[in-house]
Amino acid sequence: MSQIFSIPPSLADFDVMAREIYAALPNELIQFVDDVVIRVDDFPDVDVEREMDLHSPFDLLGLYQGVALGDKSVSDTPAGVDMIFLYRRPILDYWCESGEDLQHLIRHVLIHEIGHHFGLSDADMERIEAAA
Repeated sequence: MSQIFSIPPSLADFDVMAREIYAALPNELIQFVDDVVIRVDDFPDVDVEREMDLHSPFDLLGLYQGVALGDKSVSDTPAGVDMIFLYRRPILDYWCESGEDLQHLIRHVLIHEIGHHFGLSDADMERIEAAA
């Protein structure tokens, strides 16, 4: 699945890669996230930048927006669609600086954001990924 790029992948290419990577994730991880929408944007929007107090739009690789599974209730009115955002330009920037495999990096960000869907903290996700 590893690909060599002579130019950075477009938003459409990135979206295809993200969906292929998502489809290859273990069923144990994705069986409860079939209702989560994955969206690829170049950068977080201005509201997200402000809410997260980012110094630069390059500071955020991905974002889970929604209600974590542990906080959901059957009696609640759904507030919207749970979404995982992947930010192409910051991921590509990190990829160029780190030299990591791009698919591996996208997989890492997807897994991390799925962890937020489950209500896990960043520290929990770091422990899970270190053990994997």
